[in-house]
Amino acid sequence: MYVAGDTENVPERKELGEIEIAFLPMNLPYTMTPEMAAEAARAVRPKVLYPYHFGESDTSEVVRLLADEEDIEVRVRRME
Repeated sequence: MYVAGDTENVPERKELGEIEIAFLPMNLPYTMTPEMAAEAARAVRPKVLYPYHFGESDTSEVVRLLADEEDIEVRVRRME
């Protein structure tokens, strides 16, 4: 399991080993845009991606960007 914490895309992420579940933050100005989160997911190739800390960010955008990645399942949990 990989929990990115408040971060942006960093090249070191590509050096991580096999990841089953990834939690990637998606909320400007302190973390990633949906595009950056999709790029980070492609770098670590988790089986399941949970975008989190997304505030007002459009989570459907990261789902759309990763739609062609059959081996990455994006799960969005709306917290109310």
